[in-house]
Amino acid sequence: MPTRVGTCGWQYDDWRDAFYRGAPKSSWLSAYAKSFDTVECDNAFYRLPTRDTFAKWAAALPADFTMAVKASRFLTHVKRLTEPAEPVQRLLESCEGLGGRLGPILLQLPPNLRIDLDRLEATLACFPPSIRVAVEPRHESWWTDDLRRLLEKRGAALTWADRLGRPVTPLWRTTNWGYVRLHEGRARPWPRYGDTALRTWHTRVADTWPQRDDVFVYFNNDPGAAAIRNARTFARMSTRRAAA
Repeated sequence: MPTRVGTCGWQYDDWRDAFYRGAPKSSWLSAYAKSFDTVECDNAFYRLPTRDTFAKWAAALPADFTMAVKASRFLTHVKRLTEPAEPVQRLLESCEGLGGRLGPILLQLPPNLRIDLDRLEATLACFPPSIRVAVEPRHESWWTDDLRRLLEKRGAALTWADRLGRPVTPLWRTTNWGYVRLHEGRARPWPRYGDTALRTWHTRVADTWPQRDDVFVYFNNDPGAAAIRNARTFARMSTRRAAA
C-alpha cells in the first residue's frame, strides 16, 4: 500500500481560511479526510479525548482512514513512564472509540528524560500485541544498541524524527512498519520543507520499507498550513512510487 501521509493534528485556527476555507470547526475533520487518509491526534497529549469523542470522530471518517494517537503527557511527562499500567489502560479504553480506524500510538518522551530501558519495557508491556506503538525518545542517551534490541523484541517502532531538514534520531528499522515525524523545515516561508528535503526523506523511507509495509508520515510544521502543503507533496511522491 502507499505510505500513509498526514499531519500532526487538524484543529489549527490559522488553517481556517488557508485550508478549510472558512468552514465551521465542527466540519474540519471530515474536510481534512477528503485530502488525507491519516492524521495524528496530537491534542490527546494535552487532554485525552473521551471514548465517545473518539467514536464521534470515527463516525465522521471514511472506513479506510487511520488515526494515530499521541499518548497523554500524564504518562510520558508527568509519570515519566513510572507506574504505567493505569494511564495506559485509560488511554486504550478511550481509543476503543476509534474501532478499526485506530492507528499507532505514539510515546513521545520528554527531552530531559535519560535512557531508562526498564521503564520503557514496563510501559510497552502494558500494550496488547494488537496495538502498534511508536517511541520517540529525545535525549541522546537513548541511542544505544540496547534500545534498538528492546524495540525489536517488543515490535515497537523507533520514530524517525527530523528538525530543520536533518534526522535527530538514528534511522533504525526496528519492526515491519514505520513512523516518521517531520517537525520543522528550513525552507521559506518558515517552517516549510523544500522539495529537496522531501525527496531525501521519501528516498529514506522507500529504501527502508518495501511497499507492502505500512509507513506513517506526519508533518508537525503546522504554522501557516506548511504541514498541509508538505504532506500533499510527500503523498504525491508516495503515490507515484506505488504506481511505478
